[in-house]
Amino acid sequence: MTVGPGYGMAASGAGGLRASDADREHAVEVLNTAFAEGRLPKDDYDTLVGHAYSAHTRADLEQVTAQLPGGGLALYTAARPGTNQLAVASLACGVGQVLVGPLGTIPAIVLGHMAHRQIRRTGEEGAGLATTGLVLGWVGAGLTVLAVLAALVLLVAVSHTTS
Repeated sequence: MTVGPGYGMAASGAGGLRASDADREHAVEVLNTAFAEGRLPKDDYDTLVGHAYSAHTRADLEQVTAQLPGGGLALYTAARPGTNQLAVASLACGVGQVLVGPLGTIPAIVLGHMAHRQIRRTGEEGAGLATTGLVLGWVGAGLTVLAVLAALVLLVAVSHTTS
């Protein structure tokens, strides 16, 4: 199996690199998953596994797995999870309390908890951002409660002195 510019692979791309044993194993994992999901019949699976183990270049492995999810060009793209956007929003609401007062308190807390739940489920980055947003939200909530209590005490004190 030779893949060149006429077969969907650029001549200067990563497909021209020699395949390592780890590359072959990764391609076979994609084939195993496809077989387990019923995407490949047994005879096609056996043939493709043989081609994967005898592949010389990454392009050969890409061609073997081209019709499968996670195969083809996606075989070597590292899917690095990004930063959770709810965590960023939680931090923004927590910091935004300085400008908008207690309006950002509840969103900072709610978004922080939602972000932690999503981060545990998806493995995204941003747990520190979510925690900071939560802490700022709870501090803002505590300060708001203290301010309301202080205003009530002041109101009661003023009403007793004027009577």
